[in-house]
Amino acid sequence: MGATSAAVTEGQMWPSLSGSPSSSPAPLSAVKEDLKKDSVYIREFHPSEQEVVRRIFYEGIMERIPNTAFRGLKQQPLTQLLYGLLAVMCFVVTKSFLLTCCLPILLMGMRYYFSRKVILHYLDCALHTDMSDIEQYYMKPPGSCFWVAVLDGNVVGIVAARGNEEDNTVELRRMSVDSNYRGKGIAKALGRKVLEFAVLNNYSSVVLGTTAVKMAAHKLYESLGFKHVGVVEHYALPGMTHSLLERMFFQLRYHRYRLQLREE
Repeated sequence: MGATSAAVTEGQMWPSLSGSPSSSPAPLSAVKEDLKKDSVYIREFHPSEQEVVRRIFYEGIMERIPNTAFRGLKQQPLTQLLYGLLAVMCFVVTKSFLLTCCLPILLMGMRYYFSRKVILHYLDCALHTDMSDIEQYYMKPPGSCFWVAVLDGNVVGIVAARGNEEDNTVELRRMSVDSNYRGKGIAKALGRKVLEFAVLNNYSSVVLGTTAVKMAAHKLYESLGFKHVGVVEHYALPGMTHSLLERMFFQLRYHRYRLQLREE
């Protein structure tokens, strides 16, 4: 599997206005340098980048703690109803407006606690399995690969592909972009690299699963051509105890996407 690279350029070159005083053109080397600064290069992972890749992955997963705890509640009408009933019961029992007004703070605090607990356990599992040795897990096995996005000489994004020979599919995994470099088309470039890899290796489809709460992630997959093919309510992550409190304060939706490249 030879090294590959791709580039996404976001710079624009504007023609000089007619009638304006003529100015000497910028040196070719300067123009090339400006374009390079605005270019994102997608290439295969190097073992020396293990730590920076793990950092980007870690920070991306940590963002899911508040997203799951707070944003996720908008997608859970039954949980909202339950919390509303608890507020009514609190007022009926205590007759205290103060305690009733404090209840939402307590409920949100519990949601944050359980989101942090479960997601940190998931993160620990990932960092001790495939993300502990990317070279061994993604670069050596046939049908798998790991790429990084490089901007200004810095690794700013990651994505992986893991092939499944049984059903001739490849799974898009571990996509994450450094929060300081978002909005530059990096995630889409990473996704396209996985699709290109799937075509070159004659896979029939690309699949992915996500628990992302932000709609931006889902719109990204759809813009790449993926179709939403199902959702699993109350999805269980490794380390979940399924206790009553955990079920009350932590819920996940697992969305499945598929892009059919060719019919078998």
